Amino acid sequence: MKKTIISLLLASFILGQTPTAYAIGQTSKTTTPKKVSISKSHKQRAKSDAFKYEYINLAWWENFNDTLLTGYIEKAIKNNYDLKNATIAVDEYYQAMKIQFGNELPTAGVAFAPALAKMPNTTSSNWNFAMPGIVNYELDLFLKNRDKTNASKKEYQASLQDERAVYISIASAVGSTYLNIVKLDKMIELQEQIVQDRKLIYDLMLLRNKEGLTSTSDTVKANKSYIAGQTTLTEYKKQREILLNQLCVLIGENPNNAQKISRINYDDLNFSGVIPDEITTEIIGQRPDYLKAEKMVEKAGLDVRIAKKEFLPSFNITGVALFLASDLGRLWTTKNALAALAGGANWSIFTGGRKIANLRIKKDEYQRVLNNYYKTNLTSIQEVNDALVLIKHDTKKYEDTKTQSQLERQDYGLSDAKYAQGTISKLDLTQLKENVLSTDKLVADQKINCLVDYIGLYKAVGSQL
Repeated sequence: MKKTIISLLLASFILGQTPTAYAIGQTSKTTTPKKVSISKSHKQRAKSDAFKYEYINLAWWENFNDTLLTGYIEKAIKNNYDLKNATIAVDEYYQAMKIQFGNELPTAGVAFAPALAKMPNTTSSNWNFAMPGIVNYELDLFLKNRDKTNASKKEYQASLQDERAVYISIASAVGSTYLNIVKLDKMIELQEQIVQDRKLIYDLMLLRNKEGLTSTSDTVKANKSYIAGQTTLTEYKKQREILLNQLCVLIGENPNNAQKISRINYDDLNFSGVIPDEITTEIIGQRPDYLKAEKMVEKAGLDVRIAKKEFLPSFNITGVALFLASDLGRLWTTKNALAALAGGANWSIFTGGRKIANLRIKKDEYQRVLNNYYKTNLTSIQEVNDALVLIKHDTKKYEDTKTQSQLERQDYGLSDAKYAQGTISKLDLTQLKENVLSTDKLVADQKINCLVDYIGLYKAVGSQL
């Protein structure tokens, strides 16, 4: 009776509540996680890739109205090697969970041992046949093995969030790289016009210099400007080739095929989605790193509880069945059978302080994981706020630059009218044209920056836009 009371007291101590973590903005209670059947879910993953498209929220990418872009994202889902490795890692955690679950079940084994023996002072040899069967089960009286399985389950659930984070990251990388290639296409097109006009300006000034109308210094400056324009054009082409190679790797394509990558024309690029001005904390709470941090806190709490249960005794039940006969045909008869059932308890009283140290380590790990959870909470809010700030200010810059571009075109139109009237030269008109092309480059750059900012917000909220 005393032993039973002691066991109950120890069990209540072990099963006591661990500290609860609250997300910022929640003061009443934590959100109850949705209960899912992990085994069933994992089997469904092998049959369908639907969960991958849910990870990246493919419907959001359709707001770009570009089938080439969505096609590349789908290609990355199928071929990207980082994504394949992330999925393999999930399966590794799942199998580790199954291994740990196996420790909760009994183990059974059989053996067969034939023996030929010759006794002293005899001339004959005799055969003997033995077949032992052993079943062993650790009685999980204090649910220690169950807690270990639950801890392994938390690691598996955390790995799902790691996988989701990789999918969102790769989709974002594909989108950003693709859009920057489209931007460089436009920048190269405009820069080629600038180089062409600077060449014309240099040729005109060279002729005027021969006639004594333009100084040699101004002619040299025009030549320098022309060469600088060519250098900028070369830099744009270099950047585009690098991005094309990067996009090939992201979608699992050979970089040697980079020049075959198709993309939308910049002027046809149109985002039709709605970008919110504010993001609720519920959406932030769906970020993969946030959800992973929650699972790791839960696992760390279980690890502390397991470490406490290591102080308790373990109970084992062993069953043995032995068949022994000198004739193989009579081996499996009840007459030649021997069965035994035994139970035992093992309680390590002195371990040199290892269990105490292990408990302290698990408590320290719990505090570290809990701090990481709080930090992830703050970082999530910061990244979302940063993304909203970028969108707000880059959108303002883009609108102002478009207005500037319209004014430059208006100014150029007036100058073109003056050229038609003969009041300004072709050289003057060509020099003014570069202002229009330069502002067009700024517009292209800032338009793509805004679209990349949208992708940044998409990533910051875990694709939940």
